[in-house]
Amino acid sequence: MIGFLDCYSGISGDMCLGAVVDAGVPLEVLSDALDGMRLGGFVRLDSREVHRGVLRGTQVEVVAEPGQPHRTFRDIVDLLDGARLEARVRDQARSVFRRLVEVEGRIHGASPEDVELHEVGAIDSIADVVGTVAGLAHLGVEALYASSLPVSTGEITGRHHGALPAPSPAALDILAAAGAPLRPFGGGRELVTPTGAAIAATLARFEQPPMRLVRVGYGAGGAELPWPNVLRLWLGEPVADGEHGVAQREPTHVVVETSIDDMSPQLLAPVTASLAAAGALDVTFSPLSMKKGRQGVLVAVVARAEDEAAIADVLLRETTTLGVRVHDVRRHEAERAFEKVETPYGAVAVKLKLVSGRVVGAMPEFESVRAAADAASAPLLRVHQSAAAAAQALLEGPTRQGGSSGA
Repeated sequence: MIGFLDCYSGISGDMCLGAVVDAGVPLEVLSDALDGMRLGGFVRLDSREVHRGVLRGTQVEVVAEPGQPHRTFRDIVDLLDGARLEARVRDQARSVFRRLVEVEGRIHGASPEDVELHEVGAIDSIADVVGTVAGLAHLGVEALYASSLPVSTGEITGRHHGALPAPSPAALDILAAAGAPLRPFGGGRELVTPTGAAIAATLARFEQPPMRLVRVGYGAGGAELPWPNVLRLWLGEPVADGEHGVAQREPTHVVVETSIDDMSPQLLAPVTASLAAAGALDVTFSPLSMKKGRQGVLVAVVARAEDEAAIADVLLRETTTLGVRVHDVRRHEAERAFEKVETPYGAVAVKLKLVSGRVVGAMPEFESVRAAADAASAPLLRVHQSAAAAAQALLEGPTRQGGSSGA
């Protein structure tokens, strides 16, 4: 699955959060990600359908007790490192915040590690970043792209810095470093926030890919503007080389591999985390016999083509290998959709695998099972078995459009 951020009216953290929910991510998936950060139980997410001009969309609001502390980058890293999050979600969220603190450090002449993030360090912005990354992972988005961004000059007011020129210095610095394409639009309003700029610059490539569209999610901005204030998340499948007259494209993915026979498995295993942070989609270790009868291991990493250099760098720096091999590949993937099933322990989210619109697999979502088990004080295995049995009925249902959430 690939995604395209259509930033007609800009991009902000809350618009990204609304777009992934509108695209089919159950709200409890994002809530589980925040619960995993152990923020203290004073945070919840609310979503509602709103209209911005003639378009409808989803607005997600982060509700928390007042008086939340400002946090430094060190504080946020500690929260992420201790969180119950997928490694890729944790690493990508850390990368977004790293980009923010480096910019703030340059602007204010401070060490990035000690920068106090004020607005972007507030609980709602932490929720925006972590929720967006977790939502994209839940949707199965393996490559994200973004359109040009609308900016115009004017004046904005920050809660801690008073009057500032628009776009904000932080957002403008992030966009400059990323080489983001800009277009004049907005009448002096701040349509691209620092958090939105950091999400786009860190997670996306600024180009529109050929794709077969599956569905679109609309994330509503908080302000009523003279135009539809929405961010659209397009989701679809890459168009195959030469299909429907589309020009031949470079392979979208690579396999980076190397053979190692002089490194302890205990030292090799932790390299997986570094590879995930560099963009690895899959890492496998396979035993093999090498020259002179030595036993070794084949390390194979699947990644997006644009992450090839970063993956190779990790393998060369953190293993004993002297070289890596790279193979261009293309991936074929089943579509995903999400529905809820009722069990004696409450509703549980189920991930559906679709081929040609037909459901061929159904698996309960682990975090949803755990939440139901905790709420019902029931054994996790029993709740999982009950949800799996209820999910079997979905295999016999009618053909579906990919991405139907049912949530």
